[in-house]
Amino acid sequence: MTIITSPANPRIMKLQTLHSARGRKKSGLFLMEGLNLLEALLDVHIWPQEVYYEPTLVQRTPRGKALLQRLLHMASLQDRLVEVSGRVIEVIGETQTSQGVICVLPLDAFDPERVRAKRTNIERPTLLILDDLADPGNMGTILRTALAADVERVLLTPDCVDYYSPKVVRAAAGAHIFLPVETSLSWEVIRARVQDHCGEVSRVLLAEAGSDEMYYQQDLTRPFALIIGNEAHGPSPEAHALATQSISIPLGGGVESLNAAMACGIILYEGVRQRRVR
Repeated sequence: MTIITSPANPRIMKLQTLHSARGRKKSGLFLMEGLNLLEALLDVHIWPQEVYYEPTLVQRTPRGKALLQRLLHMASLQDRLVEVSGRVIEVIGETQTSQGVICVLPLDAFDPERVRAKRTNIERPTLLILDDLADPGNMGTILRTALAADVERVLLTPDCVDYYSPKVVRAAAGAHIFLPVETSLSWEVIRARVQDHCGEVSRVLLAEAGSDEMYYQQDLTRPFALIIGNEAHGPSPEAHALATQSISIPLGGGVESLNAAMACGIILYEGVRQRRVR
């Protein structure tokens, strides 16, 4: 088994380039860090291209010890495991307190159609569109919430923050593995996806402060698309052109708007509530 102790090792220096969008695009690879994400990958039989681990850190908990034994006894991963020192795991990862394991995966590891095929075949009325979302924490939180609220799929416009950013991956907490997401879509393609999802009558709800229509007044049990716009600039002209109805969340105390992830979660879970009482 390979053991690397120096951060100056060429393999480690190459991994550090994956912290940038440019490096990820050039190599076609990205990083997933942490025990939970690795467990989730293994549970759905997605094998990382490489797994870098620091045994002392991994084995700090009973769960970590069990995972390490699982890794060491999986024949399909034996040539993909790389033991590293504490200094090396620190420079590869981005978390302040490392769990001691980092996976390397190809950018196409989570093809949306393959992810969709693994889901249970039930009706999911919500199609979520993120319009130039800029903050990685918001993006990751929205993806995690969308998975929990059983969204059909998520569509990202080209100027959204990088879907494979380590901060997005960390905040999404496994949503990349289980939620179908299409990235860098033109508005023409998004319009086609909406028509396929909604059928003859497209319903596209645009979350926008100041609308007279409240989110809870909408029927969220029938197929619809929800657009969440950029945090600073709001929805784009293209989003306005596609929308059939603007909706808002009632605000008090002089508050002008909510965080994008918070607003998205409120609306998505109104849909969950409506479906459960239907």
